[in-house]
Amino acid sequence: MTTTTDFARHLSRFLSEYLPHERNVSPNTIASYRDSFLQFIDYMKEAKGIGVDRLQLKDLSRGNVNGYLNWILEERKCSPATRNYRLAAIHSFCRYLQYAVIEKMEEWQKILSIKAMKTGGTTLCYLTTEGVKLLLEQLDTTTWRGRRDLALISLMYDTGARVSEMADLTVDSVRIRSEPYTIRIVGKGRKARIVPLAKEQVSILMEYMKENHLNDSNKAASPLFFNDRHERLTREGITYVLHKYADMARTIKPDLIPKRISCHSLRHSRAMHLLQAGVNLVYIRDILGHVSIQTTDIYARADSKAKREALEKAYTDLTPNRDPDKSWESNKNLRDWLRGLKK
Repeated sequence: MTTTTDFARHLSRFLSEYLPHERNVSPNTIASYRDSFLQFIDYMKEAKGIGVDRLQLKDLSRGNVNGYLNWILEERKCSPATRNYRLAAIHSFCRYLQYAVIEKMEEWQKILSIKAMKTGGTTLCYLTTEGVKLLLEQLDTTTWRGRRDLALISLMYDTGARVSEMADLTVDSVRIRSEPYTIRIVGKGRKARIVPLAKEQVSILMEYMKENHLNDSNKAASPLFFNDRHERLTREGITYVLHKYADMARTIKPDLIPKRISCHSLRHSRAMHLLQAGVNLVYIRDILGHVSIQTTDIYARADSKAKREALEKAYTDLTPNRDPDKSWESNKNLRDWLRGLKK
C-alpha cells in the first residue's frame, strides 16, 4: 500500500501477514479478498468522495458496508452469492480488527452482525457427456494453442479440479512416469490430494509435456500451463479459454451447452458423471477434495431429482379408478356435499 492511513496499514498487514501466516489462507483466497477491498475502495471514492489516500478505519462503518453491499447488487449487477462473498471478506477483516484495534470493538461487532442474503436453492450447472464431447471437439489440435487447451480442459474435467487449482499446477504435480498415474492437487486450506488419472488423459499430457520440453529436470517447478509468453495461466485466462470453446459449441448444439457456464461447471459435470457411473460418493468426495461427504451429497440429490423428473414426464396413468365418487369436486359447497353423505 502506498498510503499511510490506519486503514491502509491494517489492510496491508491483514492481507500480507495475518491471512497467509497466521491463518494459513491460500493465495487464491487472499487474491479474492483483495478484490473485495478494491471494490470497497472504488465505492467509497465514487459514492462518498473519499479517495484511498484519505480512507480511515472510521470509514469502515456498518452504514458504509451496507451501502457498499447494496452498490454491488444495484450498480455492479452482481449476484447475491457474490455480495455474500464480499461480505465474508469484510467479516474476516473485522475479526482481525477485533484484536488489532480493540478500542473500536463495538463497530466491528456491528459489521459482523450484517447477515448474508438468502440465495435460494443451489442449481447445479453441469454438462452431459455429449456436451463435454462437443466442447472438446471445438479445439483445433493442429495448433500449439489448441493442443495446450486440449490438455488443459480435459485435465480439468478428468480431475474435477477447481480453476484456482488448475492455475497452481506445476510440472512436478504430475506423476505419469509409471503406473499408477496420478496428479497432486493443492486445494482449499492448502490441503493436498492425490487424484488418479485415466490412461487416455495421461496420453494427452505426455504429448503436451514432451512438445513443450516439460520433462527436463530443471522444469519441475515451472507452471504446467502457460501462455505464449511462458507466463503462468491465471484463473481469468483459463476461464477465457473455456468460454471461447463453449461459445463455439453452443452455436452448433445450444441445448447441450448452458448459457452460463464456468470452470466449476466442468467440476460439477465430472462429479455427476462419476455418480451416474456408479462410483461411490466417498471416492467422489476424495477426488473433489471435499472435507465432508455432506458437501458431495448435493450431486446425489441432484441426480435423484433428474431421475424423478424424467420418470414423471414418462408416467402414464394405468391404475384403475379407485374412487369413482368424485361428486364433491364439482360441488363448490362442501358443507352441502357433507350433508348429502347421510342421505
